[in-house]
Amino acid sequence: MTTLFVLDVEDFRPLAEVASKDPDVTVRRRGPYLEVAAPGSIRIERNATGCRNAVWYSSVAAVEAGRVSRWDSSELVVEPTGAGE
Repeated sequence: MTTLFVLDVEDFRPLAEVASKDPDVTVRRRGPYLEVAAPGSIRIERNATGCRNAVWYSSVAAVEAGRVSRWDSSELVVEPTGAGE
């Protein structure tokens, strides 16, 4: 399972909300974080989040069983690595 963690604060919540629109993605609270998980890739379109530069580029707290393959002004993509299976 590919997992992205973002701090559960107002600024970063839109990332989890946008990701949760994908039916394969689950979002749950884990400690002070929002855990965004999917069996495959996680894709989050920046414009849909409404995040400004500073928030967008500081939003990722951690990634588990995946790697960030794209994180630019348009999209954040976390792809599975096969780790943890």
